[in-house]
Amino acid sequence: MEKKFSVETPFWDIFPDVEIAVIVAKNINNQENDKLPTDLLKKANRQAIKWIPDDPISSNEVISDWRKAFQKFKTKKGARCAVESLLKRAKQGKGVTSINPIVDIYNSVSLNWAFPVAGEDLKKIDGDIRLTVASGGEKFWPIGEKEEQEALPNEVIYTDDRSILSRCWSWRDSARVEVTANTNNVLFYMENVAPRRQADHKKAVEELQTKLKQYFNCDSQVGYITKDSLSLTLTY
Repeated sequence: MEKKFSVETPFWDIFPDVEIAVIVAKNINNQENDKLPTDLLKKANRQAIKWIPDDPISSNEVISDWRKAFQKFKTKKGARCAVESLLKRAKQGKGVTSINPIVDIYNSVSLNWAFPVAGEDLKKIDGDIRLTVASGGEKFWPIGEKEEQEALPNEVIYTDDRSILSRCWSWRDSARVEVTANTNNVLFYMENVAPRRQADHKKAVEELQTKLKQYFNCDSQVGYITKDSLSLTLTY
């Protein structure tokens, strides 16, 4: 099967320098995984502290980069990039805890490298995937919430042909496509808003691919989307 992953012009008008890594992993067994280190997230939570040594947390570059990005489009009040939430929990000593093997893997990469990483069940995605600017009113059902939400006009969103996949760009993911124990094929995407961090971005992608191979015996495919390469075809 194939899906198209594209980033539309209204997004590039706001963020011409962003680079997005898109990774597809197939035939994963996301049940209990005895290969996964029991201290995977504990180590990643410790590693995360190096990215946020200063107080307040917003004064650290990896956080301020995303704060500045979120000021360029309409957001739900209080919305922050998902990586800020992970790093904040690590800094406060609360730490990110286990959900399931795939989610634990991509959360560990996010903590280790201070990039947001989204993971979605490819089989649950309806049609093609687009990163765009919302007209307003697009439907969204966030993980862990009991009520449906709607996008604001001029909000940055990931969406498929049915509804929003990620709201406020990299803030919250949809419960409709969340990774569960029964997920076999996964779409990951990881955004970099700071050109100076391009080398780190690629290392983070390499770590995700290495861990997928090491712990799931899974070969993955990666592609990069920039303003000069606007779309990818995903095969799964």
